[in-house]
Amino acid sequence: MSIRIQLSRATVKDLHSRLQHAYRRDDVRLVRRITVVIDLLVHHVPVEVLHARWGLSISCIYQWRQDFLLRGLDSLVYHQSGGRRPKLTPRQKKRLVELLEAGPQVVGCETACWTSVLIRVLIWREFGVLYNCQYVCTLLHNLGFSFHKARFVSDHLDAAKRLAWLEEKWPAILRAATRRGGLILFEDAASFAQWGSLSYTWARRGRQPEVPTSGKRKGYKVFGAIEYFSGRLFSQGIEGRFNSDSYQGFLQMIMAQTTQPLFLIHDGARYHTSAATQAFLAAHRDRITVEPLPSYSPDYNPIEYLWKKTKKRATHNQYFKEFALLTVSVDKALAYFATHPETVLGLFGLYCEESGLTLKQAA
Repeated sequence: MSIRIQLSRATVKDLHSRLQHAYRRDDVRLVRRITVVIDLLVHHVPVEVLHARWGLSISCIYQWRQDFLLRGLDSLVYHQSGGRRPKLTPRQKKRLVELLEAGPQVVGCETACWTSVLIRVLIWREFGVLYNCQYVCTLLHNLGFSFHKARFVSDHLDAAKRLAWLEEKWPAILRAATRRGGLILFEDAASFAQWGSLSYTWARRGRQPEVPTSGKRKGYKVFGAIEYFSGRLFSQGIEGRFNSDSYQGFLQMIMAQTTQPLFLIHDGARYHTSAATQAFLAAHRDRITVEPLPSYSPDYNPIEYLWKKTKKRATHNQYFKEFALLTVSVDKALAYFATHPETVLGLFGLYCEESGLTLKQAA
């Protein structure tokens, strides 16, 4: 036999008054507790339904009911835990996140970059709370922000074409390559400067690391292609210019080393689209199927991550007095990736994770 508890009108009115007060204070825990008590004792919602709705244990719901029946409205209180009460309420923090994501210029700043000083001023202006600059960094970290270096994105991007490539073109390429047992090659070219490249490194505090440089403006140019299914790397270094002839030579090298159909994905570089290259591709259309990337979309080509890794291994903080030393260093790094296809496959995963694309999921 079940007993239904009936609350008086005055008690129900007090419960709703407490609930409104909890809403105004933005006290999420108390709002949840009062709502559960009202549903349970006023609307007679089954405990199992509240358990599923709120994710609370059944014993917790029964305990709240018992506390209310024994102590009434006095049970609907959460005592402040140890430490100081946060200066910003949850609602204010949510508003702060919205302002930060909108950007500094939206709130009247002339710069497009947030700094801890600017955010400190923003919090003071919007909420009347003055934080130490160092704590602002801690607050931002707790809100899910981190300090990033911005990147350029072309204003010529065609969002519709990029989306169509991801959702329509790429799955079609994947199906065709799987059906024919072909290789999917992401191709690109890179130049490695003889003056090297700089990167972060550990050093004594106050002593900026120095790397000698010859200042010679000469670069080692490399064609590269990575295979989607196996992580296989094809590369070819040249000392001349990137042009139709050198590109065709690179493709001939790949064809000589493989027997499968090739699905070639590349950008709109001039030596990719020249009449000579188009004639070459037409002559080898039984082996090569060309799938151009959307315009201004280097972020859709995962081989860009290989170039970054190659520079890290071959040119970062290194001195090349002679051009031959540069070519040896770059070729050595490329040889490492050629013999470690699992590393190249990992670049596809990193590419998908950082770019938000779904090449792996499409497989």
